[in-house]
Amino acid sequence: MAENANTSCPVIWLLTDNKSGHRNQLKGLGNRLRVLAGASLHWIDVSTVETPLWRVLLGRPPALDPALPKPDLIIAAGSGSHRLLLALRKVKGARTLVLMKPGFPLRWVSGAIIPQHDRVKPGPNLFLTQGAINAITPVAEPSTQPRGLILVGGPSAHFFWSDDTIMAQIHELLHNYPKWSWIISSSRRTPASCQQALAELETSRIQVLTPQDTGENWLSTALAHSRCAWITPDSMSMVCEAATSGVPTGVFQLPAKRRSRVALGLATMQDQHLVTTWDDHYKVMTARPGSRILFWQADAAARWVMTHFLPTGPKP
Repeated sequence: MAENANTSCPVIWLLTDNKSGHRNQLKGLGNRLRVLAGASLHWIDVSTVETPLWRVLLGRPPALDPALPKPDLIIAAGSGSHRLLLALRKVKGARTLVLMKPGFPLRWVSGAIIPQHDRVKPGPNLFLTQGAINAITPVAEPSTQPRGLILVGGPSAHFFWSDDTIMAQIHELLHNYPKWSWIISSSRRTPASCQQALAELETSRIQVLTPQDTGENWLSTALAHSRCAWITPDSMSMVCEAATSGVPTGVFQLPAKRRSRVALGLATMQDQHLVTTWDDHYKVMTARPGSRILFWQADAAARWVMTHFLPTGPKP
């Protein structure tokens, strides 16, 4: 599937395994490259392409849709896309780029965009981001209405989950700010016990949603209509999405597991005042709309890609 096809523009192939998080990263970066560089985007579903190991080892491209234009850049996200990316690494005139830390040596591709919390040694062909790239764009006109958004995750490898701890903090918010309306959304990782406790909160001013109630673009719309967002710390991708929107963002408190790279990444964001801890929750609730620091990793990464990997430079 092609977007904004034009032979005079840089051509980018986006290799997707169709996992929502990986597709979201590609969408965020691709959208900025389309806007800034006029790039023509072409999505390739790796599940439709047979890529045997010998092609990976030799860098021999498999048969693809002959209608695809010759690429200037090939970008992949997710381990399921790595076989095809490596098989395409010798395509004449094309550079290859991987998002997130791969399981193969970085010298096998032209470059990589990797979150800082993955602790990769900096290099000239690496761009280190805070958290994963996402497809959220900063809100143009932040809401001034007393509406809040609460996003609840679940057990993870990085934090000790507790229904009681999270519910106590949510109850405190709802009690301390009775004139606010709230949307509370759980995730696929939220335990059934927590889902039930959240469902019991629903009133005329509190709407409770499950993953079945939300679509692909739901979060960006919800953030645009919210004056603040509160997120459980296990959901690093959602924390980054909320921070990207520019909506004042707070992170609920859960004990971190030892040497958690995600917990360290969150601590860095807190130190840079991109998000706020639960102990300072009043700062989120009283923040002036539009006062947040610009945090747009997809835009920063796209500008780096244009400088290093595309045949055209940034547009003024």
